Amino acid sequence: MNTKLHQSLRPYLQQLLTQAMDTQEFSDTDSLFLSGRIDSFSLMQLVMHLEENYQIDFSTVHFEAPLLDTVADIAVFIQEHSSATTR
Repeated sequence: MNTKLHQSLRPYLQQLLTQAMDTQEFSDTDSLFLSGRIDSFSLMQLVMHLEENYQIDFSTVHFEAPLLDTVADIAVFIQEHSSATTR
């Protein structure tokens, strides 16, 4: 588990949840998208965030929403697909 990566993701995900009026705490393994806490628009915002901040080219990466459902899932996805030099 990459704790630094998890910590860097949490503020952005908290922001997405707050935009949806969700102020509940969440763990690294809590479902965010499949549970309905983050909607499809927020998922697309997350994708754009990952493209910009972790240099993931989603035009060449196959992904489905369940791959980005939890903080832990997103961290694994970044580690597998990021071309950023700082992981």
